[in-house]
Amino acid sequence: MERIPHFINGALISDAERYGPVFNPATGEQEKEVALASAGRVQEAVEAARAALPGWRATSLAKRTTIFFKVRELLLARRPELAALLTSEHGKVLSDAEGEITRGLENIEFATGLSHALKGERSEQVAGGVDVHSVRQPVGVVACITPFNFPAMVPLWMIGSALACGNTVLLKPSEKDPSSAVFIAQVFAEAGLPAGVLNVVHGDKEAVDVLLEHPDVKAISFVGSTPIAQSIYRRAADHGKRVQALGGAKNHMVVLPDADLAMAADAAVSAAYGSAGERCMAVSVLVAVGNIADELVGAIQSRMATLKIGPGTDPASQMGPLITAAHRDKVASYVAGAAEEGATVVVDGRKQAFDSNGFFIGVSLVDHVKPGMKVYDDEIFGPVLSVVRVESYADAVQLVNDNEFGNGVAIFTRDGGAARQFEFDVEAGMVGVNVPIPVPVGTFSFGGWKNSLFGDTHMYGPESIRFYTRGKVVTTRWPDPATSVIDLGFPQVD
Repeated sequence: MERIPHFINGALISDAERYGPVFNPATGEQEKEVALASAGRVQEAVEAARAALPGWRATSLAKRTTIFFKVRELLLARRPELAALLTSEHGKVLSDAEGEITRGLENIEFATGLSHALKGERSEQVAGGVDVHSVRQPVGVVACITPFNFPAMVPLWMIGSALACGNTVLLKPSEKDPSSAVFIAQVFAEAGLPAGVLNVVHGDKEAVDVLLEHPDVKAISFVGSTPIAQSIYRRAADHGKRVQALGGAKNHMVVLPDADLAMAADAAVSAAYGSAGERCMAVSVLVAVGNIADELVGAIQSRMATLKIGPGTDPASQMGPLITAAHRDKVASYVAGAAEEGATVVVDGRKQAFDSNGFFIGVSLVDHVKPGMKVYDDEIFGPVLSVVRVESYADAVQLVNDNEFGNGVAIFTRDGGAARQFEFDVEAGMVGVNVPIPVPVGTFSFGGWKNSLFGDTHMYGPESIRFYTRGKVVTTRWPDPATSVIDLGFPQVD
């Protein structure tokens, strides 16, 4: 059986005290096993990153830029290979896997321009013969803990900016689909990244605990569920680390009565069921305003009937399996619970049969959902779309703003004034206007509000520079030795 190794100090290391299973979700069969790091193995990786830090920090911005251009070139050339790896371990369809890599590459492209973004500021003659300038310097060893749902994109979000800013990185991917992280690390090495600058360790809570408490790890980047994000934020911050921890979501799509309902129905199906709903930007709540709900639900239901669910390797498949059998069963439980709580299950994905032992489930549509129902309150992370009916725009905004999460939200309307007001009123970090999944491009930053983010900075883009660097201000004076005198006060304005 293939064994997935760690990548530490430029070398592949597959021996371990424990191993975890890696399944092919489309078949339900274990095809690989992954080495799970002990505390000692994590310590080894941290030491490699710490030893590589002085040399990488001193590497010129021009050299770093050259490496990132090469990484982009290699990932583009090997995108089909990486996409196939993603599909085999995660289950998503190949087109979705290739799209994930493309979005991840946006941050590599952003990183090629960090020589401009890292420029400081300078003021001359702030006092007699005194100048001031500022610089941004790396924080040190950074730990990146990434989720199963985007095993290539999210690591590229983090490590691109972290490395370009001069930090060294320890990447801890999900143990459910870990091969992509090793693939990416090897691409960086092929592009010329020195050994020890980027390390990959696989593991579970034992490995994470070391990273959260290790004194040489100066910053933690995390994406995952809200309870875990909150715990990681508190523990890492208690140990003096800089932390950005992105949590869960319950993204609403508000449809006003004047919207193009066919367009809205297409968008709802794509945003709710793409990637099998296993993405933090998936639309999980459709908010129908006024008297459009019956027509809109009917339009969505008719589109659902045409969806092709099957192995990600089948070009005809539009949606693949879920990541594990346990997660599939958990998603199914929400559909069962919705009916018990009084909602109307319009389409029950549990009833769809599959000629496979894979972790498949059909798509579900649940109408007449209300806050307080588990199908509404919880982040399901699966192909379940809930419909909430409200009377007015004001009711829709209040529904969104009362929710504990504030990751992404969308509004569908032909009214520019309503859209502008919604942008002003709504409490969420990312807003789409007739765009159901408003993930920012790589030159902006990704992140939510409320219980969707713990920490002060969002992921990738301009905010990532501030997170992965520390500011330093330098005040200088080069006086004429002939006029130098003792002065015990602050510099005075001449």
